[in-house]
Amino acid sequence: QVQLVESGGGLVQAGDSLRLSCTTSGRTFNTMAWFRQDPGKGRQFVAVLNTITNKTYYADSVKGRFTISRDNAENTLDLQMNSLKPEDTAVYYCATSLKYTIVVLISPSDYHYWGQGTQVTVSS
Repeated sequence: QVQLVESGGGLVQAGDSLRLSCTTSGRTFNTMAWFRQDPGKGRQFVAVLNTITNKTYYADSVKGRFTISRDNAENTLDLQMNSLKPEDTAVYYCATSLKYTIVVLISPSDYHYWGQGTQVTVSS
């Protein structure tokens, strides 16, 4: 059974950093990503890691501030978030895809498993 469990969210001030972790179990995946969602809005792509190509891709809004990485020893997908802004406030979800592809997957519909989400709140 596949399980994704996020941790690391919280309340911080603008300019602070946070590190989110997603512990995965059940199987390994080639494409793993982070999304976020504001109340009343759809789930938005944040960052993706393709383990076939070892390439990462980021939304323009977080490029240069966020870093996605995988710790194979700990079986976690991490998101290091620096220079946080109030507009980064959202529930953050990790997601994994069953697709075996080198294509960068940024649509929520490409992902098959989701964590329960972790709240990140950035005050100004």
